[in-house]
This record gives sequence, C-alpha cells and structure tokens, in this order.
Amino acid sequence: MKKLLIGGAVAAALCTIALNSNAGSGKRGADKSAIVARGEYIVKNVAMCADCHTPMNDKGEFLQDKWLQGTKLFFAPTVPMPVWADTSKDIAGLPGWTHENAVKFLMTGLEPSGQPARPPMPQYHMNKADAEAVVSYLESLKK
Repeated sequence: MKKLLIGGAVAAALCTIALNSNAGSGKRGADKSAIVARGEYIVKNVAMCADCHTPMNDKGEFLQDKWLQGTKLFFAPTVPMPVWADTSKDIAGLPGWTHENAVKFLMTGLEPSGQPARPPMPQYHMNKADAEAVVSYLESLKK
C-alpha cells in the first residue's frame, strides 16, 4: 500500500511537471506581452515619458512616427542650472543601453557611470517589476 501511494505521488508530480513545461512555452509569450503592456501603461500614463521624449507638431500633438525618439525640450529652468539637458534622448529601443543597465537606472536614478540623470529627467526609484516592464516596452520599440 505504501509503495502504491508513493508511486501515485511520483506519477502525479511527473504529470504536473510535464503539463507545466508544455504549457510554459505558450505562457511565456503571453507573460512577456503582459509585461510589455504593463510597461506601455507606465510609460504612457504614469511616467509620461512622451512629454519630454517625443516631438510635437504645432498643435501640441505627439508625432507618432517619432514616438519616444528624443527632441529639443520646449521648457527651461527659471534659474541658471549648468547641468540642465535641453534635449531628450532617444529611448525607443533603448539604443546604447543593456537591459540590466536600463533596469538599474530606473530603480536607482543613476546612469551606468554612477552619475544621476541630468535634469529635468526624474531620478526614478521604481521597483524591479515596474522597471523590468518599462524596459521591456521600450526595447519592443526597436527600429
């Protein structure tokens, strides 16, 4: 009886592993698209990255064909600020960034050099899941 219970438990465990590994291949794609969608939501509705990183037309509408590709900023500090960035970087596809460095940047606010981003770029302190989602979305925009 003991052997039967142990054998049944082993068989059930093997079936579970097999089912999960087979389902996992399709699920990973669904998980990845959910992560990218979460990153898109954060970029568009929380961090509002387009406000500084996307050029606009004369009506103040984003130029969709230049989405997150960097632009000259239309605002400036009211007091002298020597490190102020008057243009924003192209972040569509994250050119020049590794996935890990970009995640770390969004979690710490520090560039790979250890320096903080130049104002007006906020020093984000995102949790890892949000940073991973944002980076996954931005990487999905590779040209």
